[in-house]
Amino acid sequence: MTNGGYAALARCYDSFTKNMDYKRRTDYLCALLCAARTQPGDTILDLACGTGTYACAMLQRGYDVIGVDASPDMLHIALEKAQALKLPVPLLLCQRLEKLDLYGAAQAAVCLTDSLNHLTRPAQVLRFFRRLALFLEPGAPFIFDVNTFYKHERILADNTFVYEDEGVFCVWQNHWDAQARTTQIDLDIFIEEEDGTYSRTQEHFAERAYTPEELSRWLSKAGFAVEHIYEELTEQPPSKTAQRIFFICRRK
Repeated sequence: MTNGGYAALARCYDSFTKNMDYKRRTDYLCALLCAARTQPGDTILDLACGTGTYACAMLQRGYDVIGVDASPDMLHIALEKAQALKLPVPLLLCQRLEKLDLYGAAQAAVCLTDSLNHLTRPAQVLRFFRRLALFLEPGAPFIFDVNTFYKHERILADNTFVYEDEGVFCVWQNHWDAQARTTQIDLDIFIEEEDGTYSRTQEHFAERAYTPEELSRWLSKAGFAVEHIYEELTEQPPSKTAQRIFFICRRK
């Protein structure tokens, strides 16, 4: 996540993402990091780290992790998650991606779960890449994913989704604006309280679709070389119906 709010969404985010098969995804991510020549003990930036699922997985594999997210509520849950797993507590920073500001340089960075799509202006994306380049060592890998145009146009589109888990319920409504290349997303979240009543909270955010060519051009301007673009969970070029794609880049 990248925005500064999400107080209600933070409380139920893990419930609504149970179907993501995080074990398979973290295995895939760590295989990409290994192929990019990272090793345990390296410091990895987990950008838009959300509730810390990937950060904890990387800590369990021996990496040092710095988690960055603009939502203090998400970061609070990430801290609790690391403590519950008895892991070394990562450094957690409340910052927006395009305003990233660190002391020192890391050996790798990741930005996952279409967090980059939440930057809805091209200038924000380019500024994020440039800020990140300041805090990565030369040759350091940067791995991120984005939702594709296909997913925005055909899957998210103008559709409505309903998520339900014990004590939580969410209605997710989308509106795709083809001219702006942006999906407006409205959430109605119902959470059961201790007295058995349900509180209702609304969240709104947007995602923008970017082409691989655009992202590659901005990465190059910011000082990154794109080594691979894969369809998610594969090491193959994206198909026409790919919903999420991964960029494997390296700081020049």
